[in-house]
Amino acid sequence: MASRKSKRPVAKSAGLLIATCQFSVEADIAHNRDCVLRQMRRAATLGARVVHFSECALSGYAGVEFDSIDSLDWDLLTAATEQILELAGELGVWVLLGSTHRLSGKHKPHNCVYVISDAGKIVERYDKRFCTGTDGKTPTLDLIHYSPGNHMTTFEVDGYQCGVLICYDYRFPELYRELKTAGVQILFQSFHNARTSVVADQEYNIWKTIVPATMACRAAENHIWISANNSTTRPSRWGSFVVRPDGAIINKLPLHKPAVMVNECFFDDSFYDAPGPWRDRAIHGRLHSGCTVKDKRSADRTIL
Repeated sequence: MASRKSKRPVAKSAGLLIATCQFSVEADIAHNRDCVLRQMRRAATLGARVVHFSECALSGYAGVEFDSIDSLDWDLLTAATEQILELAGELGVWVLLGSTHRLSGKHKPHNCVYVISDAGKIVERYDKRFCTGTDGKTPTLDLIHYSPGNHMTTFEVDGYQCGVLICYDYRFPELYRELKTAGVQILFQSFHNARTSVVADQEYNIWKTIVPATMACRAAENHIWISANNSTTRPSRWGSFVVRPDGAIINKLPLHKPAVMVNECFFDDSFYDAPGPWRDRAIHGRLHSGCTVKDKRSADRTIL
């Protein structure tokens, strides 16, 4: 596993060390558990306070790793989760664990990220809100297997306000504005852009381009840090990466290799914030800068 540090401006105050982790997510819960536990220990030795795992990292992803959610071994998943909780408490680290959360009766489960505190307790949970829907073409459709969530999730670590999103949520900028308005400074977004279909195995694939570009845009327009990770199962579309508040991707991991990277998140004047002077008023519906004018040549948009 690799640890990388990027060149960056010196922080004016202590930052938050976050570990962005990747490994090959499988249908085998025991395999996934062992990878999570191993990378938690590695991240702790590197000084990380928050350890971030990908979408469905523990449970595996229904429709991708296995055909139906009905085959998920809930007892094994619960036991594996309890082991991860115990180790989080022992190491004193926060863990963002991609998994599957069972509901009651015949309701489909949530595709979720558990927020586990450094005391080894689940203190929050984010449930993927925008699950991919049936279009008659896409081979992997979340809504066949999962119920969408209905809430924003935030939590605080060492004075930093953090938030969580999952994969396809990235297509909806409204979610990022919601988190920004709630004061989120660091976003942990768990993806699974791997083990894709034959059609997606063509040389060109939009995920390779659109995910890093969109994450850079979301970070810059909201002036937040983003940790974006992915499964390394072949073919994985991109290696996990971290974006700083000015939109620069400062660090990323290689394709198809299990790895941990630790980066320090902090805020100071070195990060350019282009929309900063006007962001709050735009959020509240004033969609222009400066002061508008009342002028007939402005009002008549058909004249030369």
